Amino acid sequence: MKKTILVFAAVAMLFSLASCNKEKKSAEVAADWKPTQPVNVIVAYKAGSGTDNTARVLSQFATKYIGQTVVIDNQAGGSGSIGWTALAHADPDGYTIGFVNLPTLASNIVEGLGDYTMDDFVPICNHVNETSLVLVSKNSPFNTLQELVDYAKANPSKLKASTNGNKASNHIGAQLLAKTAGFEYSAIPYGGTADQLLALRQGEVDFSVAKEADIASMVSELKILGVYNPTRIDTLPDVPTLKELGYYDKWYGSARAIVAPKGTPKAIIDFYEKAFRDAMEDTEYVAAAQKAKVTTYFLNQTETKDLLNDQSDFCSKTVATLW
Repeated sequence: MKKTILVFAAVAMLFSLASCNKEKKSAEVAADWKPTQPVNVIVAYKAGSGTDNTARVLSQFATKYIGQTVVIDNQAGGSGSIGWTALAHADPDGYTIGFVNLPTLASNIVEGLGDYTMDDFVPICNHVNETSLVLVSKNSPFNTLQELVDYAKANPSKLKASTNGNKASNHIGAQLLAKTAGFEYSAIPYGGTADQLLALRQGEVDFSVAKEADIASMVSELKILGVYNPTRIDTLPDVPTLKELGYYDKWYGSARAIVAPKGTPKAIIDFYEKAFRDAMEDTEYVAAAQKAKVTTYFLNQTETKDLLNDQSDFCSKTVATLW
């Protein structure tokens, strides 16, 4: 028994020393730090998803300002929790950073879907802010949101909605509509937004909630019935808002922020904040983003931290009432 205790103590000491060495190593960074090898950027969703598409648009131009190749590393699964777990546990050496989706990251933490917390991520900047949309396939019998709601009320739980994961961002959007419009439906979780929208286009479900950039390549296959915003948005001026129809009356959508693992030195965070800001202000990036319907919304590291905290509050208070 005594020998077992000594073994556990030795193992604990090794982990403690490794952690101390890791912190010491990460602290020894010059103020003018720059990467000297390719940078791994974790995207917690599969290739072809909305997050992946927007990340790749930005990475093309970020490479110029980072000075190294930016490698998109898709680690999909668990409503993002697989990729975010890997990101939280990555070395804080500046060579692994990643995208986090809000409110899904916060929702996962509230639901205990990963062994990470908000404190495991250091904000670099925000990249995208996107308004959510209510969608049906082009072959759907519903041409207005009111028609869909009226049918749903007359046929409780008959309508099916595809989501990007249980209690993930698009599932939350569907719940906001259903709760405020007063109907019941069946939510079908898929592996991510790409699979969710494929199911909608193939007629496996009746409606979905997703963002504008998510559907950029498939607009002709869908009908957009509603926008989660108090006022109509410039890119979809003919689509009514949920507020107009008497449903959810606030903005709802997703933000995609860039973060680093806890312990990443300030000099590294500052370098990436400037590099990504410069990339997002690049005229060629602006043109490419507009073409891909990427809604760029830069926030600095302090503003991004506030955004993460706000989304934590939203998920722990508002989202908790939806189920």
